[in-house]
Amino acid sequence: MNAQSKTDTLDARHQSIVAVSALTATGDLENLKIQLNNGLDAGLTINEIKEALVQLYAYCGFPRSLNGISTFMQVLEERKTKGITDLTGRDATPLTDSTDKYERGRKTLEALSKTPQAKPAPGFGEFAPRIDAFLKEHLFADIFDSDVLSYQQRELVTISALSAMPGVEAQLKSHIAMGTNTGITEKQTVQIFDLIEKHIGKQQADKARRALTKSNSDN
Repeated sequence: MNAQSKTDTLDARHQSIVAVSALTATGDLENLKIQLNNGLDAGLTINEIKEALVQLYAYCGFPRSLNGISTFMQVLEERKTKGITDLTGRDATPLTDSTDKYERGRKTLEALSKTPQAKPAPGFGEFAPRIDAFLKEHLFADIFDSDVLSYQQRELVTISALSAMPGVEAQLKSHIAMGTNTGITEKQTVQIFDLIEKHIGKQQADKARRALTKSNSDN
């Protein structure tokens, strides 16, 4: 799937990814349940949604990710009892790259950011080498190595989650730029923030819009 369509808008599947990611990040399980149903109805596969929910733990923590997964299990069971058969979708392609995980993750981050990545990362990586290792080896290697979602879709998940959470504007600005590098257009990014306003609230959406303005001014 490609988030960029001929009309330069997010299709129904990707709008659902935005809503699911944002509601998982904020812990709004009642509305998450609705959006999980909408996502399946829009054509997202079970494995695509699972992959997004797993990725989210790196941004909003294990408790919110696990609650999202538990809610998704409930949704699937309820749909099954109603006779609805949802598409499982494909599994991740088996990994054949035996490169050191840190190096794989570093290269992935370079591809997303289009910026050379020092080893260790300056600042936080020098101060706390373990968090730098977790970031490169686990998030950008273990998680991003799975091709059930594309890099573009993963940035859609990340931007949506960060937009929904207060206090992470610096990280959001960085991921807006990464999303642009994967092909998410400015118009689509604006649409993400309109969906954040709808599902989370205007205050958070306005903060995200300011991060977009700041990202544009820095580029």
